[in-house]
Order: sequence, then structure tokens, then C-alpha cells
Amino acid sequence: MISQPSGITIKSSRELDLMRQAGKILADTKKVVKESIMPGVTSIELDSLAEEMIRKAGAIPSFKGYQPSPTMSPFPATICFSFNEEIVHGIPGKRKIKDGDIVSLDFGAIVEGFHGDTAFTVGVGTISPVAEKLMLATKTALDEGIKHATVGARLSDISHAVQVSSDKSGFSIVREYVGHGIGSSLHEEPQVPNYGAPGKGPLLRSGMVLAIEPMLNVGTWKTKIAEDGWTIVTEDGELSAHFEHTVAITENGPEVLT
Repeated sequence: MISQPSGITIKSSRELDLMRQAGKILADTKKVVKESIMPGVTSIELDSLAEEMIRKAGAIPSFKGYQPSPTMSPFPATICFSFNEEIVHGIPGKRKIKDGDIVSLDFGAIVEGFHGDTAFTVGVGTISPVAEKLMLATKTALDEGIKHATVGARLSDISHAVQVSSDKSGFSIVREYVGHGIGSSLHEEPQVPNYGAPGKGPLLRSGMVLAIEPMLNVGTWKTKIAEDGWTIVTEDGELSAHFEHTVAITENGPEVLT
């Protein structure tokens, strides 16, 4: 990796290939896990399935044992599994999924030291119209952000595109948790907010890789941390949705790796 003055790294062709492998493993795992989400299944069962698939493919789960600071306990699972009003970082357990839930799954994989990171939200059985709209709006905001991950753009062009799309939907954008650079570390420079004016921040160059991940809430954008010290929930208890892709910036446009 070539370091830039801003701390952002440009990945070599070999490093990008490793990240493509990690992304492919995540895409395959995501498909199988998504098909397994149904009433009566527990989040820990889905976590075990994801870990088994990732390891069988020759990768390592990125999140298991991840410790962002010495004051936090290491994350104990492969998937961050979040129910309804939980935004992100939920810990899988014995709680059973039920009809009407929306659940968000966020997970990563490492291949020879290089990471991929992805997330999605899915409705279970019959969900409310507002939940359907929330999920569609969040996925659309991600798609709009990805369109602006191009050589010669500025970092905040991605952020602005996500915000414009989100604002049109009428839902609120989580501001305290953002996307990020990714490579030999799960979280690298730069941070990628989901809001902001265009034309600011680092110039995007071929070989940069970003994890773009809007999180939208039905109510307030404000959040709080649950008692487990990990799970982030909406302050008002309203629903939240989360979508994420790892995206390489190339001369041919954005390449979604996950």
C-alpha cells in the first residue's frame, strides 16, 4: 500500500485482488445467511452459519475479537446483528426473529490480511409500510453514494449524494457513525460521513477503497448505547436500517467488492 499525506492508502493490484476475494466471500455468505432469516431462527444461529461459511472459504471473520479501544470488551461474534430500533453493533444471542421484525446484519472477512465489510437490512414476513420505505430509502442512498465514488471527485461528494437521497425520503441520517477507508485494517482513513456539502475533503484516486454505509432512522438521528456497551439504538426507539458495501475507486468507475 502507498501512503498518502492524508493517511489514505492506495492499494496495489495484488492488495485489491485480495480485497476482491474477501468481498466475494462476503457476497456468497450474505446470500446464504439472508435466505436463512425467518421467524423462529435466532441471531446466534445465523452468526454460526456466517462464521462457518467465511472460515470454510479460507477467510477470517473481521469482527470477531475486534476491540476498537482498550476500554471496550472485544466483539464476541462474526456478525453485528441488530433488531428494529437497533442501528448497528448488536451482539447475536438467543433472541428469536419474529414476523414483522426488520433486522440489520453487518459483517466482514479477512483474506491474507485484507478486509471486506458489508451490511444489509431485511424485513421478516409481513412488515409495516414505513419499514419497507425505510429499507428502500437506505439502499437507494447507498447506491447514490457509490455513483460518486469516482476518480477526480472529492470525498464529500459521496457524503452529499447520500444526504440528498436521504433527505428526499424524509428519514433522518445517523450522524455519529460513518463509513471509512478499509484495507489492511478494518477501519482506515478517511472517515466517510453520510452528510455534508459537496466538493470538500481528499481528492479520490484510483486504488482507494472505501466502506460506504448509510444508516437511516424513522425518527430522530440521535442515538444511544445499550447496556451491553456495544449495541447502538435510536434515541426514540424508532426503526433504523443500514446498508453497506466495500467500494474500490478505479479508472473505470466504482467497483463494488461485496
